Amino acid sequence: METITAKDAITVIMERKSVRSYTGEPVSKEDIDIILRAAMAAPAAIHLLPWKFIVVTNRSTLETLAEGLPFARMISNAGTAIVVCAVPEEAAMNSEAFAILDCTCASENILLAAESLGLGAVWTATYPNKELMAFVRTTLGIPSNVIPLNVIPIGYPRGEEDAQDKFDPRNVHWQKW
Repeated sequence: METITAKDAITVIMERKSVRSYTGEPVSKEDIDIILRAAMAAPAAIHLLPWKFIVVTNRSTLETLAEGLPFARMISNAGTAIVVCAVPEEAAMNSEAFAILDCTCASENILLAAESLGLGAVWTATYPNKELMAFVRTTLGIPSNVIPLNVIPIGYPRGEEDAQDKFDPRNVHWQKW
């Protein structure tokens, strides 16, 4: 696979930030494909892959999602949104917990891939809120056995945002607690 970006992995990780303001410019299909490939490169228990992704580019659907998700109003200005869905029946031991863990890893890869491409993104959770999950299921026709874990708006940032240094040595224990 050819090199996609000049940034190294550590730089991308350290520069990742939650972007909540977008220009509204569409995200190219090529960039979306790269982001989805990155998502599916995530680790998964017993190499079972319990994830499904819904790519939303339709402006009216993005606006509907924004209206129904109180912490995701920025979706209306994003170029696209990716809904990460967990399918427990396809996870290790048919486990909801494993499905959610695996899809969380895929979600982080989406955020990192967007950052590496010069795009902005932010995780907006629907799980475990039953009302938010029901809204997303209804809006996007998601089967009842599938968990809409989150909705990730992706787009071109409207301004400059800085990554936060969250390192705190008090959270590190060496050898034992």
